[in-house]
Amino acid sequence: MDDHKADQNPAAPAHSDSLYRLLVAGITDYAIYMIDPDGRVVNWNAGAERFNGYPAHEIIGQHFSCFYTEEDRMAGGPEKALDEALLEGRYEREGWRLRKNGQRFWASVVIDPIQDDSGKLIGFAKVTRDLTEREEVQRELERVRETLLQAQKMDAIGQLTGGVAHDFNNLLMAILSSLELLRKRIPDDKPSIRLLDNAMEGARRGATLTQRLLAFARRQDLHLSWVDIPPLVRGMTDLIERSLGPSIQIETRFPLRLEGVTADVNQLEMAVLNLVVNARDAMPGGGSITIGAREQIVGEPNANLLHQGAYVVLSVTDEGTGMDAETLARAAEPFFTTKGVGKGTGLGLSMVHGVAEQFGGRLVLQSEVGKGTVAELWLPVGQQPQTEDAHDILERHTQASPQQLTVLAVDDDDLVLMNTVALLEDLGHKVFEAHSGERALEIFRREPGIDIIITDQAMPKMTGIQFAEAARAERDDVPVILATGYGELSSDETLAWVKLPKPFGLADLSRALAVAHPLKV
Repeated sequence: MDDHKADQNPAAPAHSDSLYRLLVAGITDYAIYMIDPDGRVVNWNAGAERFNGYPAHEIIGQHFSCFYTEEDRMAGGPEKALDEALLEGRYEREGWRLRKNGQRFWASVVIDPIQDDSGKLIGFAKVTRDLTEREEVQRELERVRETLLQAQKMDAIGQLTGGVAHDFNNLLMAILSSLELLRKRIPDDKPSIRLLDNAMEGARRGATLTQRLLAFARRQDLHLSWVDIPPLVRGMTDLIERSLGPSIQIETRFPLRLEGVTADVNQLEMAVLNLVVNARDAMPGGGSITIGAREQIVGEPNANLLHQGAYVVLSVTDEGTGMDAETLARAAEPFFTTKGVGKGTGLGLSMVHGVAEQFGGRLVLQSEVGKGTVAELWLPVGQQPQTEDAHDILERHTQASPQQLTVLAVDDDDLVLMNTVALLEDLGHKVFEAHSGERALEIFRREPGIDIIITDQAMPKMTGIQFAEAARAERDDVPVILATGYGELSSDETLAWVKLPKPFGLADLSRALAVAHPLKV
């Protein structure tokens, strides 16, 4: 019996070894192969062929360094891997490797030295796993995370910027209206009038800056409509060419058919002009700028944090100096500029960023130093509107307001309220004034002869809309004008009330009164 067992045992290891070889050869999730002490491949399994692309007859006998990238080979990566495996008893790393077709893939590599019974090195066992998909998912998560952090940062800056711009709007409202009234009342003294005109122009420039800040903060009043981009850009050709000068060539690339978008025409034109001027400034020696567009479907999730749906991507591409990663990350921040002192406000791209987000889209910048910049405006596809908005109604009304109205003016800012009252009185109206919604409601209940209300929106405790709704609950025929410095109203609220953007002057106020008062009768 013992002799029989002795006869059978020598065959058992051979059979086990054969099964092991079959198992290793059939594995496809891992590349498992042997290399000799000099690094040449001596066997090859199915997983190795799947990952690397080489059939066994092409790779056996070749040096395993052919799987390494050129930079790793130049740095001695293959030799260092074998040396570490010998010294430490194991080598384990992740890194880029090459397939037969030259394509890179991210690999987890383990190399173990193999020795015979006497301790002599007979080769190395190498196990490789393709982690490209995992790495791509991780990179995509990192991109989304970075984009989210950047969006949160920009949102925080936007909240601060919007608050500052709102306060400046109130100050400019007081300055501009005071200057306008003063100019009507001073004697015909040309030097004094010239100084006043200069002051008014400076205040108007300040108002333009606050509008850009409010655009960045996504608090600007917008008049959204359906916009066909190719005709809009073609209509800007003369303006663009005058802005760029003779050293810049403009090329447009639009598909034969392109969906329209939902946007504010004036703000979209300003955004395009800002992007084109920025592109020009990046090419001091001249060059070519391409304005183009394409349609794109966005799914969830996505690196740009856009809502799922259909978009038109309006792009401005230049051949300029480009931006490094640090500059690119800050490019849309307000007041950040690389143009030097006195050569730019740093509000151009921040305005474009805010307007794009207020449209429901996003500004996406791609740039490399020496390779130019691509600025993309992702705009949601829109449908042609069926109803006329309040802005259109306002523009259609040109009639003067009645001879005299009794007006209730409400604003929590003393300077703004004083000047609103002064403007109304200059137009010949009788005015009651209130510093809060609660006080205004008391006056409204006490004075049944009030013809119209003009109220600020952003007030503590009771907003302008809350006060207006309370007043309308008691007298539903009283017209209401909402005076506001930024677009914090929803589209439904914008349609429900006559809106007067701050800062406003005599002509703006008179037109708003003319539009609002007929709603009473």
